[in-house]
Amino acid sequence: MSAVTTTPATAATSPVPSLTSVFVRLKLSLLRNGLRQSGGRTAAYIVSIVFGVVLAAGTVLSFVLLRGSADAGTIAVLMTGVTALSWAVMPLFVPGGDETLDPSRLVMLPLRPRPLIRALFVASLVGVGPVLTLFLAFGAALSVAHGAAATVAAVVAVPLTVAVCVALSRAVAAANIRLLTSRKGRDLALLSGLVIAVGIQVVNFGAQRLSRPGGLTALEPAEAVVDWLPPAAAIGAVDAASRGDHVTAAARLLLTAGVLMVLVYWWRRSLERLMVEPDGSTIGAASDAGGREKSSGTGWLARVLPDGRDGAVMERSLRYMWRDPKTKASWVTSLALGLIVPLFNALQGTGSIYWACFASGMLGMLMYNQFGQDTSAFWMVAQTLSTTADAYAELRARALALLAVTLPYATLVTVLTTAVLGDWSRLAEALGLAFALLGAMLATGAVASAFFPYSIPQDSGYKNVAPGQAGLAWISILGGMLTAPLLCAPLIGGTVYLHLSDQQSQLWLLFPAGTLYGALLVWAGLKLAAPRTAGRLPEILAAVSKG
Repeated sequence: MSAVTTTPATAATSPVPSLTSVFVRLKLSLLRNGLRQSGGRTAAYIVSIVFGVVLAAGTVLSFVLLRGSADAGTIAVLMTGVTALSWAVMPLFVPGGDETLDPSRLVMLPLRPRPLIRALFVASLVGVGPVLTLFLAFGAALSVAHGAAATVAAVVAVPLTVAVCVALSRAVAAANIRLLTSRKGRDLALLSGLVIAVGIQVVNFGAQRLSRPGGLTALEPAEAVVDWLPPAAAIGAVDAASRGDHVTAAARLLLTAGVLMVLVYWWRRSLERLMVEPDGSTIGAASDAGGREKSSGTGWLARVLPDGRDGAVMERSLRYMWRDPKTKASWVTSLALGLIVPLFNALQGTGSIYWACFASGMLGMLMYNQFGQDTSAFWMVAQTLSTTADAYAELRARALALLAVTLPYATLVTVLTTAVLGDWSRLAEALGLAFALLGAMLATGAVASAFFPYSIPQDSGYKNVAPGQAGLAWISILGGMLTAPLLCAPLIGGTVYLHLSDQQSQLWLLFPAGTLYGALLVWAGLKLAAPRTAGRLPEILAAVSKG
């Protein structure tokens, strides 16, 4: 009896752990349990830690070597601004990278917003990203801090920079969490590869410009603006204090602290709305169903396409381009890179008119693994491919759907590249080579789709090949990339001959020759792929349905 009577007293006097400590332990538990799920995830995390340590050490060392340089303030401020921008956009592209980024998991718990914000904020400081940001802020402040006043400003600026970055990331994630967890949000995440690819081209372009004598002076106008944008303003405050401008330093620190308070308030308001307001993603769904049913008949796309099997297959392919997340990501990436790479090379003054063919190569690769893009739904298409003629009609319609977009786009890229270079006399030969390469890529893509099909997993946004089929993917893509230029050898040889023999007036013949040659290659590729497709439908179906 005594044991029973003392238990409530003991429970009443036991200390209640703070919410902050609970969330920190929860973050560590999520991290530990996630690493236990697979050896690959553990290895990836270890590699990320090693890479982070090397990056942090290199960053601090670079800023130490930069100390005393006239451009130290410019580089430190702009680097901090770029880091803050990455913190803002990363939740939009990798919403599943951190389970604690999703506050909707907490809506059913009896938690008040203020202690919840405090707990989430402290838990957000646990991880590789905040530590790397801390080292970057420390190195940036170290490179511009000179004197006692600047040191005091740096002591305030470094933690303030990290706090603003973390609060910015959390506020953006909380405000957009319902978008990020929807299908459109997953589409957005798939486009992260495009942002990285475009960013690489922009960095490459900027690095080449900055490598020229006096190149860093071009960044001074940008620094003058970023100096007043938190959290870079905090590092700018350290630089201002080093120059003796204490009023400006204090103003920038106060501005950064004020922005931090605004971000925390925005974060809190987003959490409150998330906890008390219903999800409106399905509101009106029932009332809109009738309208969708009425508009689901023949649309403008069906009206402009030909009748019969060609029109049906083309419409299906074009709808896949718009609706399927992975197909859409591939298209957007190819379209963007196909335009950016030629134009950036032309803008740098080192480009050639032949860079316009890059667009044909990027867009032509979309013809590869046509049946794998259908995944397990290919079995419905397979029911209609009983003869070689059926397979030829299927492949022909898919190629026509691609040409409906790729042909005018390749023309546009070639014309824009020519306009930037100002070399209009070579437009005809550039178009001929671009069309020939596009035809070669479509031909080899059709053959590779029949001979080397592979599955594209749908359960992961970052896997494009099912386990065990990487060899097929490499053979398909690399084989086509090597074969397509060889198929264009006659046209390339004719171009070289006309240039070496100084027959510039005959170069216009390459345009009709390239167009006809590309069409001939497409026809030959489809003819070669059709019997193979019809003859091994069970193998193709098994390959594209794997995983």
